Amino acid sequence: MEEQLSQRKIVHIDMDAFYASVEQRDNPELLGKPIAVGGGEARGVVAAASYEARKFGVRSATSGYLAKKRCPELIFVKPRFDRYSEISQIIRSIFLEYTDLVEPLSLDEAYLDVTKNKKGISSATMIAYEIRQRIFEETGLTASAGVSTNKFIAKIASDYNKPNGQKTVNPEEVLDFLEELPIGKFHGVGKVTTEKMYQLGIFTGKDLKEKTEEYLTKHFGKSGKHYYNIVRGVHNSEVKPNRKAKSIGTEHTFNENLVSEIFMEEKLKQIAAELERRLKKRKNAGKTVTLKIKYSDFTLQTRSKTLAYFINDKGLLFEVVKELLYQERIKNSVRLLGISLSNLNTDVPKGEKKVVAIQLKFDF
Repeated sequence: MEEQLSQRKIVHIDMDAFYASVEQRDNPELLGKPIAVGGGEARGVVAAASYEARKFGVRSATSGYLAKKRCPELIFVKPRFDRYSEISQIIRSIFLEYTDLVEPLSLDEAYLDVTKNKKGISSATMIAYEIRQRIFEETGLTASAGVSTNKFIAKIASDYNKPNGQKTVNPEEVLDFLEELPIGKFHGVGKVTTEKMYQLGIFTGKDLKEKTEEYLTKHFGKSGKHYYNIVRGVHNSEVKPNRKAKSIGTEHTFNENLVSEIFMEEKLKQIAAELERRLKKRKNAGKTVTLKIKYSDFTLQTRSKTLAYFINDKGLLFEVVKELLYQERIKNSVRLLGISLSNLNTDVPKGEKKVVAIQLKFDF
């Protein structure tokens, strides 16, 4: 076991309150103040919050109304994704000075395999420290890091000493570290699963480790085997530099609830056009179209259809989505609609044809 655990040196870098920190850096008047990136109107949603705002319980995905209620002094800032992407590229270039094995998870976090690195530095802990220093020097932003033998543990460790800190879990420390960890801190174990584990008497990694694989599979299905392995430090997923998106989508929250399918059609046309722009920019197409509907009572519904061919045209997207919209009656007023495309052409094995359907236009 220990021999297997010591094979790789993985670093997980996670920027601290990235979007909010960029806004505070670019506008010094916002420094030290509670800010939220996102919509502050009644139907708006927080995309990111500064640490000053988090003290009041303002988090990502909090509604603008609730965020303002929790923190009356909260300052809302419109997101500037082009700016975040620009700074993310600077950070990415720093990573690549150390290793080509960089797997970005988003604009603000990534895994790095530094087992063999370009600098010839034997200590992964020192590499993580150097990278954090370089990020601060070149962007003025802070990052946290986790260092360990696999991606799963490195991810947990990066959250341990946030903000602007790091933690290393050495091979000989892995099992004790996982046993002492509260079950809610296990990456990938969400609120619902945590509650279920509590009901089964599982509160820590040690409690989880005492359960057999059969027991965990019985209660958690396929995930049971995953839980059985990770608490023993077994997680063999490699750092994948060319990590491909599994789906591409776009969605919109409305200022007023939609009550008629006719109005929804109009909004879906706009969303389909926006999705087409994203798909063509990435040169992507897909076979599975999913319509996302969030009702005024916050219940969520998805409806999907898989085609025999790839599409990325707004006209074809809208036709499929329209079919899904009328698949069954809309049960309530709607506050959000979204369209996503999965089963992408990037998943097709090399050598296999990627036929993309297009919407033909005729002049009359």
